[in-house]
Amino acid sequence: MTKFGPSDDLEAAEFFEANLHGARFVECDLSGTVMHGVDIQGGDIDSPWLGEPGGSLKVNGIEVAGYVDAELNRRFPGRANRNAEDPAGLLAAWAEIERTWAATLDRAEGMPAGAVDVSVGGEWSFAQTQRHLVHATDTWLGRGILELEDPYHPIGLKYGGTDDPAAKTPSYAEVLEARAGRVAMVRDFIAATTPAELDEPRKNPHNPEHPETVRHCLHVILGEEWEHHRFAVRDLDTIEAT
Repeated sequence: MTKFGPSDDLEAAEFFEANLHGARFVECDLSGTVMHGVDIQGGDIDSPWLGEPGGSLKVNGIEVAGYVDAELNRRFPGRANRNAEDPAGLLAAWAEIERTWAATLDRAEGMPAGAVDVSVGGEWSFAQTQRHLVHATDTWLGRGILELEDPYHPIGLKYGGTDDPAAKTPSYAEVLEARAGRVAMVRDFIAATTPAELDEPRKNPHNPEHPETVRHCLHVILGEEWEHHRFAVRDLDTIEAT
């Protein structure tokens, strides 16, 4: 199978009568892609950013981003409140994600031994997803909001990251302990914040020249929580089915 990577510049490329049957696009920039007269039966598109302001996707001339977002909100009660504006709303939104994850953690606990370490389709395992959320909290709360010099827990797994082969993989119990600590950090911060503090400027942890607000950083954390919960549930369904 031909494989294209970051060194291959396919921007604005044109594929005419090309056979892309079974092709797989992972972490690719397909924004603005135009596909006309294509056979996309059985296609599977996963784009976490469709539900954000300005998100857009047209199928046969029909804007479907709003439909998709509304259906995800229906399937995952509480998700619709991820962009709450005031401290009370944000605290309620965080309580909803805590309740949602608690139920999913209980589900994972009841599955056969080792299920939390199973990777589906090359994606992160359930345990690795928990580790990534530790890293996401450290990035947007620790570095972004609190402006800590070194906010990162050693268990955290960064976006696109993999474990160092020479490093010891943490136990699932260690992962859950680190994760619970970070969940409590977010809860405690939101509970103590004020409307004025939510408007305070912060540096984007990935692009320090780009200013954000404390509120925006919390929205990113909530968005990460809901999207990775969706991924985790999807993969648990697959594991159970097989």
